[in-house]
Order: sequence, then C-alpha cells, then structure tokens
Amino acid sequence: MTEGTFSQLEIDATPEALYDVAADVASYPEWATGVKEVEVLDVDAAGRVDRARFVLEGFIKEIEYVLRYTHDRPHSLSWMAEESDDLKMLEGSYVFNPTDDGTEVVYTLSVETKFTIPGFLRRQAEKQIVTTALRGLRKRVSEAG
Repeated sequence: MTEGTFSQLEIDATPEALYDVAADVASYPEWATGVKEVEVLDVDAAGRVDRARFVLEGFIKEIEYVLRYTHDRPHSLSWMAEESDDLKMLEGSYVFNPTDDGTEVVYTLSVETKFTIPGFLRRQAEKQIVTTALRGLRKRVSEAG
C-alpha cells in the first residue's frame, strides 16, 4: 500500500462478530458516516461480497467507485477500488486481532484522487474516515450484540 493512514481501536466483541458487521457492506449506509449508497454487484461462491458500488458524500464532492473485496474471516477484510472517474487508487483493510478484553481492530486506508486536493487535506480526510469508521463499527457491533 502506498502512503496512507491507519488507526486502531479495541472493541469489546469477538473478531467473528466484527468481521461479520464489516463484511455486511450493503448495510453501510445505516451506520458508516458519509456512505450515501451501496449496491452489491457480485458475490463469491460463499455468498460474500466480491464487488460493490459505493456513493460517498465527500468533503469536496460526491464520489462514486467500485470496490473488490478479499475475505479472510475472521482475521481481515480488505478492499481495492477499480479505476473510476474520481479515484486513481483506493485501498484499505480491517484487521481483527483478538485480545484478552475483546478485539483490536486496525483500519488502514490509502486514497489518491484524480481531482486536485492538497496532500494535507487528503491525509486529514483519510484520518477522519478511519476514525469515524472505527467508531461506527464499534457502535454497530454493540447494537447487534
């Protein structure tokens, strides 16, 4: 992954419960800040999302893209964007590490847009996305549990 951002948060839930919430991408508009719309395009033989189209309410403009997913339940969920009008590159992952008190979730994200955005603003946006995603994940899994 190129230059990007990451954050971690300990959550009182199992890796399996956290993975299941993160892998349910169709529900993201219900809990993931800024996700306006998700359309599952393809699923794999196990019924897991393989490709999904996202519409985000961005800082600068609304952004649409398609992500391809790689699953390793309950250890990680990663994604990579297909090329789009707005993005040169978008890669990210959730990694779920069990601890004595729950699970440490590490979220990484790296984004390069096709439109001009100063580096410091891009990093600030990445950091906000990562932080709000972790908080949203924690809230969603506690509501489901």
